[in-house]
Amino acid sequence: MSVSPSAATAASPVASAVTAVPAAGRAAASAHFANRLAFETDVSDVAADLASGVPGIVVVDSRSAESWAQGHVDGAVHLPTAEIARRAAEVVPAGATVVTYCWGPGCNGATRAALEFARLGHPVKEMIGGFEYWVREGFAVATATGVSRRRPDPLTAPVSGAACAC
Repeated sequence: MSVSPSAATAASPVASAVTAVPAAGRAAASAHFANRLAFETDVSDVAADLASGVPGIVVVDSRSAESWAQGHVDGAVHLPTAEIARRAAEVVPAGATVVTYCWGPGCNGATRAALEFARLGHPVKEMIGGFEYWVREGFAVATATGVSRRRPDPLTAPVSGAACAC
């Protein structure tokens, strides 16, 4: 005699790692996700704003000089985290929204840089994914020898070049 999957589940429930802690209610979830969007932006949105020339945004690469030379977001300014308090006023116009980035999701350098800008009173967001995802999604990378692009990584971006429409 065969047992249907739903009957088997009812007879012996499987513990869920996902629902062991229930999802937040509507109000808490709405506040949480709205807050994340207030603090973070992604590489596609930054690339779109840079390409359209949206005013009032300054993209800051907070990495070392060696990392900057290896390649950086075309249109970004270089301001290592240790220099932000001293040099922010000369690099970021008053009222501009700062977008910080570092190497990638495994690095908290962009978070540290964003904290420095916040302490100085600048509106600031962190570019999630960092330079790693900027490159992996095929956006323009600048070096001393010019600007180039890599093919998008099919695991991070649509290879058609169209936005993911999320």
